[in-house]
Amino acid sequence: MEGSLIRDVIFLYIIQRNMPNNKFAVLITLSITSFLVPYMGSSLNLALPELAHAFGLDAKELGWVTSAFLIATAIFQIPFAKIADLFGRKKVFLLGVALFGASSVACAWAWDFTSLIVFRVFSGLGSAMIFGTNLAILSSTYEARERGKAMGVLTAVVYMALAVGPFLGGILTHYFGWESVFYIPGTILVAQAISVPFLIKREWKEDSSKRFDKRGSLIFGLAMFCFIFGFSEFPNIYAFILVLVGILLFVFFYNYEKHKEEPVFHVRLFGGNKVFTLASTATFFSYAATTASFFILSLYLQFVRGFDARAAGLVLVSSAVVQSIVALFAGRLADKFEPSKISMLGMSLNAIGLLGLVFAGLDSSIFFIVPMLLLLGLGIGLFGAPNTKVIMGSVEKKHISQASATVGTMRLSGQAFSMAIAMMSISLFIGNSPIIPENFENFMHSWRFTFIFCAVLCVVGAFASRACVKIKLPK
Repeated sequence: MEGSLIRDVIFLYIIQRNMPNNKFAVLITLSITSFLVPYMGSSLNLALPELAHAFGLDAKELGWVTSAFLIATAIFQIPFAKIADLFGRKKVFLLGVALFGASSVACAWAWDFTSLIVFRVFSGLGSAMIFGTNLAILSSTYEARERGKAMGVLTAVVYMALAVGPFLGGILTHYFGWESVFYIPGTILVAQAISVPFLIKREWKEDSSKRFDKRGSLIFGLAMFCFIFGFSEFPNIYAFILVLVGILLFVFFYNYEKHKEEPVFHVRLFGGNKVFTLASTATFFSYAATTASFFILSLYLQFVRGFDARAAGLVLVSSAVVQSIVALFAGRLADKFEPSKISMLGMSLNAIGLLGLVFAGLDSSIFFIVPMLLLLGLGIGLFGAPNTKVIMGSVEKKHISQASATVGTMRLSGQAFSMAIAMMSISLFIGNSPIIPENFENFMHSWRFTFIFCAVLCVVGAFASRACVKIKLPK
């Protein structure tokens, strides 16, 4: 895998080092952020027990350490993509890198649970700036015939981060404490924010005379918050009200933006572009199905099975290693064959792996758990780059920022929704109790509920990808 990635990077460097738009520098810059941001997320799962001990947190509060970040990113990604079109994608991207890096370092110095959540929200804002622009910058830099390989490299870097994250996160947490999970990548990103302006001179933006739709951004943010926060608070009565309000606000947002001359998000992309709609929906269901799974697996390995952070990391790393290997080949296959068929296969394999984990118990062998993780890794790796190519290739060039923001928003919305599923299942079966031997059986009820729910989401996503196969993708 590493050899294939190195070959691709060397190839891109040799043929593009003298090109005026500096493609190689752009790819390296995007790869660094695409590595460090998901790396922090995957390594953080291994620091959860130490965080629980340091701040006296229960299982649901641990979920908010991840969810606060995801919700902030999901809410602000589309608005920041629009701001990037108006004022410059590179400016917004670099501001996001700086904010994410600085707030991550601040997380390492958090003095209580509240301060940690506040800093995580700021990290989410930085992440929204990064992922609201990165695919737009990549698509603006690479022509269609090269884009699949470039996206394959970027996707493989993400999956490499997911592979390294559990292993290094477990090692760092074990020897240097949970603070190191935040401090190290945060420091690197601050340094990158300072150095990149000297490496990349070009700026990308649309017509700066257009206005920013503040009202539409506010409606979208409120809708996203009500829906995700409400879902995470089930089965409380107010949770049902919040979810209903969120759905109504999404409907209102769609109708409001449809009639705007300069909307924050071109919702008509969904109304008139079936490929874009279906592939974006598949993205949402993919991340909605997998994020909660790895969160629950981390709790299971460390709290229920008693693994330390290092051992748990070694188990979880198996899935991510397969993801990173397969992602490289999936990107290449997407340039040669129908990408929707590849993503449909990946989603189907995810469903099989999640259903297999439903049957795990308190004393299941690791030799049962790991093959299911490997199957998940294979499915996730096959899905990512091909589905992203479908989305980015289904829109006109003037809408690539919106498409980039949609990919990121669907990903982060799916992740946030997935964490809401995990927190809902914990609320239903454990409540606010700690994960201790007396509650292990209740935790396994939560485990089964989560994996069944997620497997169903994968089946829905597979059908969305299958529908894309029947529609001819624009050249």
